[in-house]
Amino acid sequence: MKKLFSLLFVLVLFSCNAVRVQYDFEKTTDFTSYTTYNYFSDLETGLSDLDTKRLLKALDIAMQTKGMLLSEEPDFYINIESKIYQTANGNTVGVGVGGSGNSIGDGVSVGIPVGQPKMKREITFDFVDIKKDALFWQAISIDTYKENHTPEERELHLQTLVNKVLDKYPPKNKKK
Repeated sequence: MKKLFSLLFVLVLFSCNAVRVQYDFEKTTDFTSYTTYNYFSDLETGLSDLDTKRLLKALDIAMQTKGMLLSEEPDFYINIESKIYQTANGNTVGVGVGGSGNSIGDGVSVGIPVGQPKMKREITFDFVDIKKDALFWQAISIDTYKENHTPEERELHLQTLVNKVLDKYPPKNKKK
């Protein structure tokens, strides 16, 4: 029961911090021709070694569910890069002083920031065609970053992130 409660707590916690994903792709690409993948040999994700292992494991599972196979002779390579940055807190308290007299007005106003800035993590996933040596699909995920998560929370969060990123892969053909 305690484990179930913990899992529900983590799900609620992460649902408040939704992952946003931006997609881009080469519109002339035949995505059905890509069935095997691998990672660049010099992959530097910018994540810790443990988080990189978690991310690659989640990505391998998600790619397999899409019918893709990890291969030594792949159709495309995956590159992953991440960065952490701080966003300004948009919450402020306004303090103002004003006065008027003899048809003359003056005033002073100051906005005081409230709360702490938020940490964000951006992870970019590039899919690169090996034969053409060209990028054909890209997803950029942006989410709130908290470094004090437990290993279980990190794993669950990275699984959620990967599922969201691959949600629109391959892109659906729009009918004209």
